Amino acid sequence: MKAFSYERASSPADAAARAAQIANARYIAGGTNLLDLMKLQIEAPSHLIDVNGIGLDRIEETAEGGLRIGALVRNTDLAADPRVRRDYPVLTRALVAGASGQLRNKATTAGNLLQRTRCVYFYDPNMPCNKRVPGSGCSALAEGAVSRQLAVIGTSDACIATHPSDMAVAMLVLDAVVETVLPSGETRVIPVADLHVLPGDTPHIETTLRPGELVTAVTLPPPIGGKQSYRKVRDRASYAFALVSVAAIIQPDGSGRIALGGVAPKPWRRDDADAALPKGATAVMERLLAGARPTEDNAFKLLLAERALAATLAEAKE
Repeated sequence: MKAFSYERASSPADAAARAAQIANARYIAGGTNLLDLMKLQIEAPSHLIDVNGIGLDRIEETAEGGLRIGALVRNTDLAADPRVRRDYPVLTRALVAGASGQLRNKATTAGNLLQRTRCVYFYDPNMPCNKRVPGSGCSALAEGAVSRQLAVIGTSDACIATHPSDMAVAMLVLDAVVETVLPSGETRVIPVADLHVLPGDTPHIETTLRPGELVTAVTLPPPIGGKQSYRKVRDRASYAFALVSVAAIIQPDGSGRIALGGVAPKPWRRDDADAALPKGATAVMERLLAGARPTEDNAFKLLLAERALAATLAEAKE
């Protein structure tokens, strides 16, 4: 790990302003992803701005009937909140499906949304990776590469990494909105659907956040009811990242919403796929995964996703 300086921010606006003043500064909260990356020198910030203790650790009801979740609310606390358990069970189930209890005690709402891929080639500094070193190449696309965990849709010739968050998939199906503050002090809101970007020719750019922009909260709209579930398929039962995950909200008339995790560089959803829900899992996946470009190693994800959705729809009818 390389040397770095450190300070504690006094407010969200102060943190954002300081980030703009110091080259190569990074925010730190739970640190469950950033510190791992620093140990491997994949991230080498010159300065850390500690944003713990700036008043972003509360869950509050909004005037519209939704919930405003502070960016520093720990995953454990969010999953256990009685309002989340009652009105947004898909979110609780996604959170509990992610990581271990110890990690959930430290991981924050904003950090979970912004965590970086777990592609093994991204984590190996000895291997080319366009996300880590732009223009160096994608080892996951080389002959003989292991791509079992990686994306089947939304990829490019520069990157096939997946987004690892379970929570983000649930946030997407709930139409959540991210609140931020910019170094100028201005604030803005970003739908979760617009937060993450596809790799294209610039896989090192992963979100629409601007330099120094700090996530302050995530707002959930009023509850929409329905049967909500999060089904995660992974290689081991203890804890692991998803091969495929399905976040679903199914209404009594068969309509609803579906989002997938583990299949793309961002949480994956399409409105036309939601419209096909009354026709069943095959019809949904024909739209949701149209244009998929799997490797020989991960083509199984197409059928796995369909079967996971079929099981979810069958469960919703019980």
